[in-house]
Amino acid sequence: MEYYELHPVTPQLRFINKAVEVLRSGGVVIYPTDTVYGIGCDIFNREALERVYYIKQDAGTKLFSFICPNLKDIAKYARVSDYAYKTMKKLLPGPYTFVLPAAKEVPKKLWTKRETVGIRVPDHNIALELTKELGNPIVSTSVTKRNGDLLYNAEEIKLIFENQVDLMLSVGPLDGEPSSIIDLSREEPEVLREGAGDVSYFY
Repeated sequence: MEYYELHPVTPQLRFINKAVEVLRSGGVVIYPTDTVYGIGCDIFNREALERVYYIKQDAGTKLFSFICPNLKDIAKYARVSDYAYKTMKKLLPGPYTFVLPAAKEVPKKLWTKRETVGIRVPDHNIALELTKELGNPIVSTSVTKRNGDLLYNAEEIKLIFENQVDLMLSVGPLDGEPSSIIDLSREEPEVLREGAGDVSYFY
């Protein structure tokens, strides 16, 4: 596994580009977000998606969300109502995952049974730069142990996943909570998980 330490606010572009090269070649990377570290790949690479599912198979994760670089990009991959757009405009970028009706462009592997997808626009330069430079969304699923416990320490993550992923971008320890998950696929919003993002807006 390639391992690079980046500045969290002004990340070195050469390391971002190395990660993008790995993603374009069907690789799997670990990267920081505004909450915790994520495991990701290009959502349009089927083999890479299968690898991420294999890595996470015992962690009890059902919904894999993905990261878009901005609100405008979300509309390519989900059907966004006026209410959903106004809501996301107020809260993004930020520590939220929004569940929206899936657009046909999104691989079915990422759809729920209700034909929805989870989409993030994190408030973190590295995650956003990855998607911008790649030109496609990337999978966003938290880095965890086999039992589902979150991992925060970059060195520990490196040791555990050294033979499972191709590259890791590190900013040192991250001690955040997972993102709050908000379902905007129906007429009324529903908070599916209270996490790092303030959900008082929805009550």
